[in-house]
Amino acid sequence: MAKKKAKKSTKKAAKKTTRRKSSEPLYVASKVKMAIKGYKMNMAGDALDGLNSVIYAHVEQAAKRAQLNGRKTVRAHDFSI
Repeated sequence: MAKKKAKKSTKKAAKKTTRRKSSEPLYVASKVKMAIKGYKMNMAGDALDGLNSVIYAHVEQAAKRAQLNGRKTVRAHDFSI
């Protein structure tokens, strides 16, 4: 009988998927739109893309801060500026 080889997951593949820049939205679009409407403002078509870039930057900074502090857990204070 032939054995099936299990696929090995590499660390490089895992790092590649976690460090994507501005691809998958990290917000709920309808909630953002509703919040902006609460200020009686309109939203441009590219506003959500800009917000997504900002969120990714904050997540990256928080992860780096946690790593520099010798932790593998990102905590709330890692997001403070």
